[in-house]
Amino acid sequence: MTLQVTNTLTGEQEPFEPQDPDSVLLYYCGLTVSDFAHLGHARSWVHVDVMHRWLDHLGYDVRHVENFTDVNEKIVARVGEDELGESEDEVARHFVSEVIADMRSLNLKRAEVYPRVSEHVPEIVDLVETLVEKGYAYESNGSVYFDVTEFEDYGKLSNQKVEEMEAQGEEDERSEKRNPADFALWKAGKAHPDDAESGGQTWESPWGEGRPGWHIECSAMSMTHLGETLDLHVGGQDLVFPHHENEIAQSEAATGEQFVNYWLHVRLLETGGEKMSSSLQNYFTVRNAVSEFGSDAIRMFLLSTAYNNRQTYSEETLAEAVERWERLERGYDRAVEAVDGTEARTKVEDADLREAVDATREEFETAMNDDFNTREAITALLELVSAVNKHVGDREEYDYRALREAVETFEDLGEGVLGFALAGDGEGNVELLEEVVELVLGVREQERESGNYERADELRDDLEALGVEVQDTDSGVEFRLE
Repeated sequence: MTLQVTNTLTGEQEPFEPQDPDSVLLYYCGLTVSDFAHLGHARSWVHVDVMHRWLDHLGYDVRHVENFTDVNEKIVARVGEDELGESEDEVARHFVSEVIADMRSLNLKRAEVYPRVSEHVPEIVDLVETLVEKGYAYESNGSVYFDVTEFEDYGKLSNQKVEEMEAQGEEDERSEKRNPADFALWKAGKAHPDDAESGGQTWESPWGEGRPGWHIECSAMSMTHLGETLDLHVGGQDLVFPHHENEIAQSEAATGEQFVNYWLHVRLLETGGEKMSSSLQNYFTVRNAVSEFGSDAIRMFLLSTAYNNRQTYSEETLAEAVERWERLERGYDRAVEAVDGTEARTKVEDADLREAVDATREEFETAMNDDFNTREAITALLELVSAVNKHVGDREEYDYRALREAVETFEDLGEGVLGFALAGDGEGNVELLEEVVELVLGVREQERESGNYERADELRDDLEALGVEVQDTDSGVEFRLE
């Protein structure tokens, strides 16, 4: 069965056919780093991670790019708060380091690159200049706006007509725009013009000093790292309009090429009938969730609902996920213990277990090729748990070959595709911890280079409190895990 995906652009499930039959260009809209990540963010992260892993499993070379938005009014609003930093850049750096730690705690595969808006302002300015030169954008009081009436297909992703759209942008923009639905590509001045010290970063441009608009950043960063046409663009459902609609308009207007072939949108995590979000203060942070339940239970919870289906967070639904994870882990451990025990025999055959292994692989593959249906994929693995338990419980001697294939199936699909750490606290987790420590030490070094010695000392102290001894030597930083 060929991989089928539900394309928001067409509203239909379609065969997935990348431009290059050997590789996939995947872009995911990352976080605006103004707060700690919560389970709503993790829902998208984990599903994108499994998409990446399944495409790897199918043999594709996956070029996965995920951005950090480190230039934003929400970041500026937190300058000077709770020792987060005294500038937009310092606050953004603080939360980028926290987000990276959360990503690693969830066992996410690394993207090829994590571009930041602040690093790509030259590319953003070039893209805005192209749109002005082609007549799709116009300057007004030092700001630049995209004229939605000039792009014939505007509204094709969200199925809206321009004349029926609500106004975009802040109230103070409306007098500057030709049409209410026009959106900012470049904003004149600071984020908070009245605050000279914490008004945010600005850059020079052909239209004067200012800051990038929100939507233009993803077009510039994705095309810089992946080219003019992407195979797969993933994001939260709340980004369909205006963010992704505007990405399409500005990218295709600039290049004349289709921007994305397949748009996939992750349904939002809900709690108490509302979406989980920082602004509503109804969230459960990733770090608290992982600390309380463990990364595998959290992954099980998030993957127990397919990415494009509604998911609700509650104590009950999380408890159910914990039980499913423990059942899968026990089943795997039981299979490992049996296959490595003295009762596993070469000449013992159990047709039922062998058929169950084959059925699990087939059902798992069918589920994942059906628009990354992780819920059904997990069900297939749990059916194999039942078959292993029956085999071990019913016999005094075990089918070695069938158990070995069962263990390999758990590892190939449960670990390799769904990202569970079935092997427990072994060498792999130590390696992951070392990688996390190295990431934190890298952030510490950046803080020292920027003169933020107090923040650098705090990071060292935090590591040492967790049992990581840090030493600064003439040859560099060294650490030891206690």
